[in-house]
This record gives sequence, C-alpha cells and structure tokens, in this order.
Amino acid sequence: MTRILACTDGSVYAASVYDHAAWAATRLAAGVQVLHALDRHRERAAVADFSGSIGIDAQEELLEELTRLEEAQGRVAQRKAKLILQDAGHRLLAAGVSDVALAQRHGPLVETLAAFEDGAELVVVGKRGEAADFATLHLGANVERVIRACGRPVLVASRAFRPIERFLIAFDGGPSARKAVEYAARKPLLKGLPCDLVMAGPADPAHDEAMAWACDHLERGGLTVRPARLTGVPEEALARAVADRHADLLVMGAYGHSRIRQLIVGSTTATMVRTCRVPVLMFR
Repeated sequence: MTRILACTDGSVYAASVYDHAAWAATRLAAGVQVLHALDRHRERAAVADFSGSIGIDAQEELLEELTRLEEAQGRVAQRKAKLILQDAGHRLLAAGVSDVALAQRHGPLVETLAAFEDGAELVVVGKRGEAADFATLHLGANVERVIRACGRPVLVASRAFRPIERFLIAFDGGPSARKAVEYAARKPLLKGLPCDLVMAGPADPAHDEAMAWACDHLERGGLTVRPARLTGVPEEALARAVADRHADLLVMGAYGHSRIRQLIVGSTTATMVRTCRVPVLMFR
C-alpha cells in the first residue's frame, strides 16, 4: 500500500505534520508511517582536559556522575519518544487514517530517513523542530538536510494546517520544477484543485515555451490552470502571488535552474520555505 512518511520530533509543528500527512493520505488513498529519530548525540563535558586542579579521585567521581546522568537522560528520551508516537497515532486515527504505523529509531534523522523513504510516496516534515529559533525564522536544522538528501517529494508543513483548496506552482522551467508539474498532472494528490502557474522573470522565447509546456501538461492532466508572469525580485513576487491568489499550498522545485545551484538548495527555495505561511511541496 502507498505510504506517507511523516517525520516528527514532538515539537509545536508535530500536530501540523500529522494533519498534513492525514490530508495527503486521504487524497492518495495511502497509509501513514510516522518516524521518530532519536539522536543519541549529547553535549558532554570535556572531562579529559582538566588542568590538574581537579584530582584523579574527583575526576573519576565526576565521570561516574556523568554516566548516571546520561543513562537517566536516555530513559527520559525513550519515554518521550513513546509518548510522541502514541500522540501521533491517536491524531492520525482521529483524522480518519486507518493504516498507521509507528517507528522509533536511533540516529540522525537524515541517515534514518534513507531506510524508510524507498517505500514512501511523500515525506512530510515540519518547517522547524523543537530547537528552532522562531524569532529569527531560521529553518529547522533537519529540514534543509532532508530536502537535499531525500529522493521523494517533501511536504514542509506550516505552523498550523488549514484545508488545501487551491495551489500555486512556482515554475522556472528547470528539471525539478518540471518534476513538480508532472507530479501534479499525474498523481491524485492535487486533482480537482484550481492551479495557479506562475513564473518570475523577464519574458523570452525559452520561458514562453516552458510555460506553454507546463500549461499543456497540467491541462491534459485534468487541472484548471491560471498562468501568470511575475515581475520583480523572485522571492518577493512569489510571496505576493501566494497571498494575492489565496493559495493554500506552494509547489516548487527545490533547485533553481542553474548549474551552481545543483549542489545546494536554491536560494529562492530556502527563502520561500523560511518565510511562506503556507505549506510547501518540493521536488528534487
């Protein structure tokens, strides 16, 4: 059965991740796999570099205390992980998802994700995690790494879920943006929803040809498309387009249409994910 992979750390975005996963599962007739990765990395005191002011006996006593503390922290982390997954299961079942699987693994999320993504149709993550700095609007530590590493479409959940009734595709003609168009045209996730197709930048024959291809592809997939060209700074123009067109979901490629951006998440993408108030569905 098709599965949605929902990644959670129990942060304030967790409920939104579950709700977005439930929405996607309903649209795709899929189950949901919830993954909680418990990273064992902890901050440790540098006990090996004492200057000599602490004696050998004191060092041994401190090491024993640190070991006990780490063991206690591990038990608390395991208990927290169990409660996080229980909460996820209850919320998804209440949302009408009948096929829910819960998994807890040790290790960094990105490395753990590789073992689960092959069977997933879509990966859902929160925009920020439990350690995020909301005041600076920085992305969560794992989000950009997931986008870079994941071979599946990644749905970055906004702070709170709201019904998705129309979507906007930010199209630049590049390979990842074309994947987004093909997915929207082919898969049931966005079927029946009005689509705005926008391109930022000056008009030229290559861009016109790319827009015509995208419109044709989407319309042949049964979607109602409203194309538009945007002027101005791409990030600002796209943000205005999302707001002016009342889009509930932004769809875009994770990489810009230039060779130098093939190694990093495109700057426009990172800005949109960081500042946009709607969920963002991205394709590599």
